[in-house]
Amino acid sequence: MTGKQIPAPEFPQSLEWFNTDKPVNLEACLGKVVLLNFSTYCSLQCINRLQDLEFLKNKYHDNVRIIGIHIPRFPGERTTIHLQKAIARHNIEHPIINDMNQRVTKLFGIRQPHALVVIDTKGNIKGATSRLDKRHKLDKITGQLLCKTDRHVAVPDTPDPSRECGIAANALAYPGRIHVTNKRVFIADSGNNRIIETTTGGHVLHQFGSSDAGFIDGHGTDAAFSNPQGMLLLDEYLYVADSGNHAIRRIHLQSDEVITIAGTGKPGNPPQSSHFSNPREVNLNAPCGLALKGNNIYIAMSGTNQIWALSLLTNIMEVIAGSGDKDLVDGISHLASFAQPSALSIMGNTLYVADAESSAIRAVDLDTRNVRTLVGGGLRNYGYNDGFATDAKLQYPLDLDADQRKKLLWVADTYNNKIRKIELGNNLVSSVTVDYPLHQPAGLAFSEDTLYIANTNLHEIVRIDLRNGNSDTLNVDDEYAGI
Repeated sequence: MTGKQIPAPEFPQSLEWFNTDKPVNLEACLGKVVLLNFSTYCSLQCINRLQDLEFLKNKYHDNVRIIGIHIPRFPGERTTIHLQKAIARHNIEHPIINDMNQRVTKLFGIRQPHALVVIDTKGNIKGATSRLDKRHKLDKITGQLLCKTDRHVAVPDTPDPSRECGIAANALAYPGRIHVTNKRVFIADSGNNRIIETTTGGHVLHQFGSSDAGFIDGHGTDAAFSNPQGMLLLDEYLYVADSGNHAIRRIHLQSDEVITIAGTGKPGNPPQSSHFSNPREVNLNAPCGLALKGNNIYIAMSGTNQIWALSLLTNIMEVIAGSGDKDLVDGISHLASFAQPSALSIMGNTLYVADAESSAIRAVDLDTRNVRTLVGGGLRNYGYNDGFATDAKLQYPLDLDADQRKKLLWVADTYNNKIRKIELGNNLVSSVTVDYPLHQPAGLAFSEDTLYIANTNLHEIVRIDLRNGNSDTLNVDDEYAGI
């Protein structure tokens, strides 16, 4: 934070506002501390900051005014419907500006997509930070600014997180990743903070997690998750990347017991060491994707832009690839860089990675740990184009699954609202014809000529019969939950 103070400029006219009946005027906020949160909701770091803002709002209540300024990074983020869905998915209650033309961003001189500007009670800019681990300092500064005005800091009521209209209480809400066997479908029902196990007909057999976000080990619905994502099944155990809790959880499907096997519940920075002997004491950061080979679980550590591994034999965790810098750089192990790796799948001895923010598909040789790029050309090289991998373009892919039989990758090309396939023999990228509307699909799984798609923003699971192209939805029936 800087000590220099200048008057905060008023917001321009004709902005697109959300979560408020009328535009917010900064002059009307005099006497309050105002926090301007510049962010993009494709960034996990920006999503993590929402927890800090909620903490400050709950502590200082009406004495703090939080205003979000959404800076679209991808074309798919510019639309009104995208931002409405993001607000609902993350239960955001404060007013938000869709700064699609960066009018506010330029007015405040913001150069980082995750900056936070503090405005004091007299309307002056107190300072700004682009760091994402500043809860303690923001709390201290907010308290000091309010004490100078001798204002009474109110005790907040229990917040009532808003829910998007049209989502039934027991229905799916923003489903993320899917894991499918020939008899069972496991769904990361991320908006409901739970994992559900269904038959292939959609009848719910078990629910893990209470639907309320939390970090609690226990049995069945006594346990709690927060934005669970990637899963893998090994014998009687389902492993879950509990992204919002920065942890890896394990579900014993016979006893319904949920335990934490890695992570403390707190996010960490890219580590100085590459080996950890006690995974329960390591601060992970937004693990999103999981894959298994032999006795190793591979983890897409989205928050630190790295690939980690956890040995089920030795219980040793290690960083196998990624410098920690957000970039698209090929090379050996720590010389390579990723940009929010979000999903993993293995074919042979190659680990394939959906690298979301670089709009790329990467490949890691598990013997040499050499990282190479199949599709994608950099952080600003995104779009929609079929063809050979060197010319093809994606836009924020969040999931992929390796088809061992056909030697290809199925890809959830999330912001293009498409399913793509990459033929590994000739490196040809093509779009899959789907006779059903997709809205930001964030997960998929392939099983026995059927492609299961998490149609995330429409809160449903779509199935495509790849033999004839026919599609239908998996009608999830919560009536049997818990039985």
